[in-house]
Formats: sequence, C-alpha cells, structure tokens
Amino acid sequence: MGAIYALVALGYTLVYGVLRLINFAHSEIFMIGTFGALFAAQAMNIDGPQTGIMLVLTLVGCAIAAMLASGVSAVVLERIAYRPLRRRGASRLAALISAIGASFFLQEAFARWRGRDNEPYAEVLQTRRLFSIMGTDVTNRRVLVIVAAILMMIALDQIVKQTRLGRGIRAVAQDSETATLMGVNIDRVVLYTFLLGGLMAGAAAQLHSLMFPVTRYDVGFIFGIKAFTAAVLGGIGNLRGALLGGIVLGLIENWGAAIWSSEWKDVIAFTVLVVVLMFRPTGLLGESLAKARA
Repeated sequence: MGAIYALVALGYTLVYGVLRLINFAHSEIFMIGTFGALFAAQAMNIDGPQTGIMLVLTLVGCAIAAMLASGVSAVVLERIAYRPLRRRGASRLAALISAIGASFFLQEAFARWRGRDNEPYAEVLQTRRLFSIMGTDVTNRRVLVIVAAILMMIALDQIVKQTRLGRGIRAVAQDSETATLMGVNIDRVVLYTFLLGGLMAGAAAQLHSLMFPVTRYDVGFIFGIKAFTAAVLGGIGNLRGALLGGIVLGLIENWGAAIWSSEWKDVIAFTVLVVVLMFRPTGLLGESLAKARA
C-alpha cells in the first residue's frame, strides 16, 4: 500500500513543485486509471488467472491502458481547469477551488456513466505465497507491486534529474519568470508535468487493481487524500520524499491496524497528517523540487 501511495503522491509533488498548487483532482486521475485497466481487461476478455506470456501481455496491456487514461485525463484537466486561470493571472485560491470543483465533477460524471456500484476486475494473477517474514506471508502480488512501483519511481527521478525536460521542470520550480527569460516554454513544462504525474497515477491504478480487484466512481477519494498525506509526510515538492512518505504511511497504517483494528486505518493516516503539519510542516526531507540536483 505504501508503494502505491508513493506513486500517486508523485503527482501531487510534481504539480506543487512547479505551480505551488495542490491538485486535489489528482485522486480522480487515479480513479480514471482504474477504469482504464478495467476496460483493457474486458477488451482482452480476461475472465480468470493467466499464466506465461498471456499473464505478461495482460499486465502490460492493462498498465498501458491505465497510464494512457490517467495521463490523457491529467493533460485535459490542465488545459481546461488550470491553464485559463494561469493565463489570467488568477490567484492560487482560485486554482485550488477549480481543483476541488474538477474533483467533484469527475466523480459525479463517472457515477452517472458507470453507476455507483462496485465494478470487479477479473483475477489476473493467482496469489502464491513465496516466503514468510515474522509470521507474515509475502506473496507474488506484493513483490510485484513493490518492485514495479520502485522501478517507476526510479525512472521518474532520472527523468527529472537527467533529461532536458527535467531541467525545465526544475527551472520553472525554482523561478518561473527567470526560466521564461531563458527560453523555457512554461506552458509546455506544466503540460508535461501533469502528464508525468498522470502516468504515475495510472501505474498506481494498475497495481491497485492487482491488490484490490474492484473499482467505483469514488475509489480515488480517500486514497487520494492518503497519497497527499504521504506527499506532505515526505516533504511536498520532493520526489524522494514522496517515496519515503508513502512507504512510512503504509507501514504506520498497517501496524496501527494490527494493534487496534482495520477500522482505524483512515484515522491513523489523518492523524499522521495533523502531527506532521504541527511539528514538521516541511516533511521528513523537506527539500523542494527546485533544489533537486542533476
């Protein structure tokens, strides 16, 4: 769970680092990704566990569909909800209200389209126990989720640190006006920032579907708030902080559920958010995206 939180938290971190905006509609970008994976599985007529090459094709196909759905949705969201406000010089409060409005709009649009009932996935990967650690079974699903999430995070970290696009993102995050004078296309950088965040949310949606094979119109609401908590915990605007915050939050949640009960998981997550904001508002790492070193 921590690994999936971290992937979604990367979207919050990227957008905040560049625009100083909390994109609350990012939780619905994640939700759209879960439906992308569902539609891909249905299109491939997947009705049970797969093996061999079919398993690989199914996982890759659903992941690509989820990432495309989330990525395109994030780009459309930026063009419709945020870019007009930015060009008019609107305040950050106006952008924040636009984000909240877009979040509710997407939720209700999918509720009208798909209904308000749960929509199950087919079980693509049969669960197998690999080994046990301190009495806890480690399954093939958990290993796949953690490995895939870490690889995606490493890829994004390298894009931001090593590529021309990454240099543009860091430049805009540090000083957008100076970056414009140096020839950086702000609109293009912001667009690609939303696209990268959307792709990470889509990857998280596919991994989420492996652990919890069901989706619905509001699947991203609580999950998105927890991912935002992970971003704040690690240091909003810090890519590696999002990774650390996600893992720590996932561990705290599950340890709390083991000590008390699973009903307390959400309470624990929001308590962590309040405590962090009270005693360390910059998060565990706290370094902004603008200070990332190549």
